Amino acid sequence: MANITLSLSKRMKEEMEQFPEINWSEVARSSIKKKLAQLKFMESFLKDSTFTVEDASKYGDELSKLVYEKYIKDLK
Repeated sequence: MANITLSLSKRMKEEMEQFPEINWSEVARSSIKKKLAQLKFMESFLKDSTFTVEDASKYGDELSKLVYEKYIKDLK
């Protein structure tokens, strides 16, 4: 098994020490494993996608407008 080194603030280290029953290495391993699964999913999902940056911008603008209009309507 490979080893990695993490840099933590002194405060974070002190907070972690308040919970000695927690296996912090396992917490880190689990978080890394989850992030890798998310990245692999997105990579496979986007692999054959034809969705462009322009599409994302267009739909993002449209969504922002709809959300804005909904909240303005709700305020009246």
